[in-house]
Amino acid sequence: MTARRQVDFVLASASPARYALLRSAGLSPEVIVSAVDEHAVAALLDPGAPTAVVVAELAVAKARDVAAGLGDVAALVLGCDSLLDLDGVALGKPGDAETAAARWRDMRGRTGTLHTGHCLIDIGTGRELARTAATTVHFADISDAEIELYAATGEPAAVAGAFTVDGLGGWFVDAVHGDHHNVIGLSLPLLRRMLAELGYGLSDVGYPAGYPEPASSSSASSSASAADAAAGSATRAHGSTVV
Repeated sequence: MTARRQVDFVLASASPARYALLRSAGLSPEVIVSAVDEHAVAALLDPGAPTAVVVAELAVAKARDVAAGLGDVAALVLGCDSLLDLDGVALGKPGDAETAAARWRDMRGRTGTLHTGHCLIDIGTGRELARTAATTVHFADISDAEIELYAATGEPAAVAGAFTVDGLGGWFVDAVHGDHHNVIGLSLPLLRRMLAELGYGLSDVGYPAGYPEPASSSSASSSASAADAAAGSATRAHGSTVV
């Protein structure tokens, strides 16, 4: 049997949702947060740049920043960035509950497109791929009371587009057309294709990490605890604070 070619897989993102998504999909990435100033990168782009272009450039900047600090290692580095496009306006993280509530009063009953930029760098060969994925999101026409209730949780203030589909915001999304993983933070089908384009299979990056697991009544809680512990041990900052 031919031995597997194992390479380290590095996630250049502080997003807990992206890390959890990769873990649940059978990978065990190391997390290194880039020192990229997203506002500075976006400021260099044309003011009318499409949202898809903005997220691609941000993903490339993050991946390159982390890759540059790793030296000559056998590793793949994935950088990502997500923005919601609502009628041509790119929307990121609101930052606070008041802004999140105002955003939702504008978004409710409307349809937007969640764009995520992906940049995958093979440090060993120097090859780099940049791709984007887009998913259409239909927002529910929710009440003012529901908006205030959701905004008060703090969740929408900290996520791109001011919503989640896998968390507290799932109640307020009527439909998703396209890859729902992309709305969480990265497109698994797109990432698989990018890996293949660079000559890698899923087994080369450790898939399926942690499987099979012994069946027991406590397996779910044990898996969750292990994932939390892994997140702490696998994360290190690269010139910025891990969140």
